[in-house]
Amino acid sequence: MTKIKVGVVGTGFIGPAHIEALRRLPNVEVAALCEVTAELAAEKAKALGIERSYTFDELLKQEDIQCVHICTPNFLHYSQSKAALLAGKHVVCEKPLAKDLAEAEELVQLAAETGLVNAVHFNLRYYPLARQMKVMREKGELGDVYSVIGSYLQDWLFYETDYNWRLEPDKSGDSRAIADIGSHLMDILEYITGLKTVAVMADFNTIHKTRKKPLKPVETYSGKMLKPEDYADVPITTEDHANVLLRFDNGNRGVITVSQVSAGRKNRMSFEISGSKKTFSFCSETPNELWIGNRDGYNEVLMRDPSLVHPEAQSVISFPGGHNEGFPDTSKQMFKEVYAAIEAGKQPENPTFPTFQDGYRELLICEKILESHRNQAWVEV
Repeated sequence: MTKIKVGVVGTGFIGPAHIEALRRLPNVEVAALCEVTAELAAEKAKALGIERSYTFDELLKQEDIQCVHICTPNFLHYSQSKAALLAGKHVVCEKPLAKDLAEAEELVQLAAETGLVNAVHFNLRYYPLARQMKVMREKGELGDVYSVIGSYLQDWLFYETDYNWRLEPDKSGDSRAIADIGSHLMDILEYITGLKTVAVMADFNTIHKTRKKPLKPVETYSGKMLKPEDYADVPITTEDHANVLLRFDNGNRGVITVSQVSAGRKNRMSFEISGSKKTFSFCSETPNELWIGNRDGYNEVLMRDPSLVHPEAQSVISFPGGHNEGFPDTSKQMFKEVYAAIEAGKQPENPTFPTFQDGYRELLICEKILESHRNQAWVEV
């Protein structure tokens, strides 16, 4: 078997997550790693067991590298995705696809012109029970969608001393919680329901108006505490918490809450989709269970099990019931579909995976949510 050679750009949290998932695919080889300097690239490549390391421009010159994964801070996504496409490489990009709609639209158009495989890493729709809910809705088992209630809660920015590049708009964009995790929630809700969000009403809150940025590296697990003089006070303009009312194209309504300051909630995406026949309730922290509510009969809990789900959902399940699959498996399942397309050599007409077009869609919704908050008014999408 000739393996598809891949170059991964960026080694923060998500880069190694991509690498781990890619290494689980039999037809893929993570052949190269890229960082901002040759020295850092070499250091990270050695730590991750990757043979070759490059700067970005050098990576694009490697003829055997067929696909590039963009896992860098947000402000680099557009330029690096564009350069990779122009170099003839297939591209898997982290979200957001770009920093504004004009850039995203250009990438969608360029990807279409090249015919290269393009994907945006909305991996959370690859929880097997998300696929099962989608199939059940398509088969009419949910009925007409009456309402959607969702939330995505984290606590990693709970303290004013919690700091990360995502807090800086020049690197991350003008929205944070909505753009970072709200985009995943909006994507999976539209994916499962088949509905389009047509209007939004948003209200943001910044809990910590000022945060303390460390002026020197924090020594992990060292037991040492930084002193007051080791921090710089930085004003924060992006949201810690957001509430958004939603209107859908079937005339019905929804609401979501997103927070990065909810103590104890490490990475909890949850939602309820209520239809005219049933209600679906799902939580990413218990992703192997789907609660199904009924008005005139027993409520049910469907366990993730390939023998129990619809055949159309079995392809994103790798293990028997009782052998839990979670967050790392979502990327593997997504990449499995992406690399089937790469093996075929072109973007499918009707991709099963999220594409640059989906990246544009979520950027559009996020921009309208931001506009709604600023205007304190309903905004049409």
